[in-house]
Amino acid sequence: MNSSDSSVLLVVDVQVDFCPGGNLSVPDGDKVVPVINRLSQLFQRVVATQDWHPQDHVSFASNHPGSNPFDTIGGKEGEQILWPDHCVPGTPGAEFPPDLDTLHFDLIVRKGTDPALDSYSAFFENDHKTPTGLHFYLKGLNVKSVYLAGLALDVCVYYSAMDALKLGFHTVVVEDACRGIDSPPGSLKDRLEEMKRAGAQILGAADVEAI
Repeated sequence: MNSSDSSVLLVVDVQVDFCPGGNLSVPDGDKVVPVINRLSQLFQRVVATQDWHPQDHVSFASNHPGSNPFDTIGGKEGEQILWPDHCVPGTPGAEFPPDLDTLHFDLIVRKGTDPALDSYSAFFENDHKTPTGLHFYLKGLNVKSVYLAGLALDVCVYYSAMDALKLGFHTVVVEDACRGIDSPPGSLKDRLEEMKRAGAQILGAADVEAI
């Protein structure tokens, strides 16, 4: 790929807790690492995100007595899914996997730091109005195209892609550089179709390398 200054690779939440053995593992989540390592070498700009939740975060089932992971409660901004504790700063689960090549990362955006607000998208917290700062960074660099990779395809990658489209970026999801949860079964395919209808391109890493 002949990458230009107008393109960025956005690596979403590739963290130990989302890989096999982590507190909130995505099936085969570790399989994205070698693909992302290859892609990172093709882009002049690479941005990564990390979930970065304080221990008292609203999304943790442990902070709601009587609740269990994957229950749903009423939250500050509507429905809140409860998760196992994950990506707490200072814990191994919050870190990047050791075999992820971070050498090419120009910026790391940490999201979900507000105890009262969850954050799926790389661009906005879940109130859909509090910015993470990523949009301003990319706008300042005159980035036009965002290529997405990471975890999970049907959650944080999905919300990041939809926001990238709304913000006017040419948006590409590198499917084999992502892994999804697909719960309930079929929801992953639905999310892919939704991103396509909204205007995202769905490509493979080999397609990106051939551009």
